[in-house]
Amino acid sequence: MAKSSLGSLLARVGLDWFILALLAMIGLANVWPGPGVQEGPFSLSSLANYGVSLIFFLYGLRLNFDQLSAGLRNYRLHLVIHITTFIVFPAVVLGVRSLLLTPDTELLWLGIFYVAALPSTVSSSVVMVSIANGNIPAAIFNASISSLIGVFITPLWMSLLLSSSNGQYDLTNVIGKLTLQVIVPVVLGIVLNRKLGWFAERYKSYLRYFDQITILLIVYTAFCESFSLNLFASYSTADLVELAGMMLALFFLIYGFVHVVSRLLNFSREDRITALFCGSKKSLVQGSVMANVLFPGAVAGVVLLPIMMYHALQLIVASILAQSMAHRQLEKEKVTQT
Repeated sequence: MAKSSLGSLLARVGLDWFILALLAMIGLANVWPGPGVQEGPFSLSSLANYGVSLIFFLYGLRLNFDQLSAGLRNYRLHLVIHITTFIVFPAVVLGVRSLLLTPDTELLWLGIFYVAALPSTVSSSVVMVSIANGNIPAAIFNASISSLIGVFITPLWMSLLLSSSNGQYDLTNVIGKLTLQVIVPVVLGIVLNRKLGWFAERYKSYLRYFDQITILLIVYTAFCESFSLNLFASYSTADLVELAGMMLALFFLIYGFVHVVSRLLNFSREDRITALFCGSKKSLVQGSVMANVLFPGAVAGVVLLPIMMYHALQLIVASILAQSMAHRQLEKEKVTQT
């Protein structure tokens, strides 16, 4: 009974086994980095890359051309979400660059900007919109399109910083690798949707565990390389607490921006909810995948730290907000019925 109560409490505040497992992977990488730094076709890092392609193939299986074409109609909602995700987010972080960037925090700053440049997350955005009784079809469409657009826009944003810092950033090569690892599997999945889509839908709750295990593997290997080179030695607990505070502030700033814009555009309650959750969230899946391509292995662990924090915090805060919205709507309906 106590175990069940604890699980319910953690679920209510947005903490689940996956967030705790992410923390465990960091701890494991610190005490046992050996397996994560090994190379070869059957190394853990290679297996993680194979898993990523399979994730996006299965993700494509759950999409079909009818969903994509139907989603194009609500263009104002789409514009708000994608402009926020790919323009407003990076612009805000760039605007405070001079306040955050120091020689000691250069990698963490790169990670913060990386968070801002990433696409919106898919599964948790749709879940939160569903809990809050928002526009679920629009959430599925926007989260899906965001992931595909991100393959091109995220590397483009990162090229601004990485090219200026080392002058060796090859944007074409990066987009080519991500296209093979993400776009091609997704397109193949969409093409096979009519024949195999039933499989992805029937077993999606189980396939979600495969997604999460693959991300845990990516996080473990990335942090193994960072710990093996002692890249975290210069960061104190206070630095990490400050980073968490900045990620939380960034979430609420963007959430507030989307709320104001949605009000000004007179969005319906359902569309406003969709804009809020799809526009303010960032994808740990895409972040983990792209980090392996964009950054040297040893640096990837440090750069991933901000998106891991943002991911955990967005789940906690968004869960509370979504349940609050659902409760308010339920109370309003009760008043209307009486």
